[in-house]
Amino acid sequence: MKLGVNIDHIATVRQARMTYEPDPVKGALIAQDAGADQITFHLREDRRHIQDEDVFRLRCSIKRIPLNMEMAPTEEMKSIAMEVKPERVTLVPEKRQEITTEGGLDVVSLKDYLKRYVSQLKDEGISVALFIDPEIEQIDASVYVGVDAIELHTGEYANAETEKRKIEELERIKKASVYAKDKNLKVFAGHGLTYTNVQPVAAIPEIEELNIGHSIISNAIFLGLDEAVRKMKKLMMEARKNI
Repeated sequence: MKLGVNIDHIATVRQARMTYEPDPVKGALIAQDAGADQITFHLREDRRHIQDEDVFRLRCSIKRIPLNMEMAPTEEMKSIAMEVKPERVTLVPEKRQEITTEGGLDVVSLKDYLKRYVSQLKDEGISVALFIDPEIEQIDASVYVGVDAIELHTGEYANAETEKRKIEELERIKKASVYAKDKNLKVFAGHGLTYTNVQPVAAIPEIEELNIGHSIISNAIFLGLDEAVRKMKKLMMEARKNI
């Protein structure tokens, strides 16, 4: 089980004052030393947190672990990705007015466009994943598109208001994970995962990576970033012991 630490919200704090600190690249280096297996960041079209300069500095600074660049499937972002060459690109939906990503990419309606788009990224040696809802039709469309992996959106599980609803959403994630693995896709997951809800997802055998940002960065205010990363990784690994 691998942990991708999303550093977006370090930049969110910086952009609140439009200054130079806290530096997300410094945060990425701390996360790397604390046991993160990957650094994840989202370069949004409106540049609300991560900036272009951050992306290029990350590419120059992070050497021991992979970079995972989340981005909308636009021509602008494709050009940047091809220049930066992160180890992975994860294609996500994006709305200008949303606070955070509200759901998975609708691969079904975009599959012919995405097939060409993904092929161009892979020709540059970049692994490609799609951030999708845990739905069979979206997984089938992802296979058609030709990606290496999917990242299952865990937001409905994380935001479930009743235990019954949480169990139902967890079951959806489990079924989608098994189905995707059978289709020879790598399976990742993320969104809304915290120290209190991560273990049931981390215990799903087919899921090999979780990408977590807000909970780690917010708890770093109290724990320090090094300890916040180590604590999350420890919980994830504990959940895998009986698999």
